[in-house]
Amino acid sequence: MVTHFDEKGKIFTDIVQKQPVWVTLQLSRSRIHGAIFIRNNERIKEVLDNAEPFLALTQVEILSIDGTKTEIKTNFLAVNKSKIIWLMPDSEQTSTEVK
Repeated sequence: MVTHFDEKGKIFTDIVQKQPVWVTLQLSRSRIHGAIFIRNNERIKEVLDNAEPFLALTQVEILSIDGTKTEIKTNFLAVNKSKIIWLMPDSEQTSTEVK
């Protein structure tokens, strides 16, 4: 890890600090549950609005359209943002029906 200091003592590092946020998102033919990584003090909306056309997810479960059956599990999935119908962080979920 390379660390740089400016004349006032502020620390600069090459490592970008990100935190996982567990989300569920809906596509036209499936529902996806996994973790996205956002920078500290960044909102999910900012990740969705950036110019990158794909959203990277880790520890992914691809579910049936109604979310009741796990069809595929994978460690990584890139989803085209234009195909997302809705996205919800798990921390906002109040129903136990959605995984």
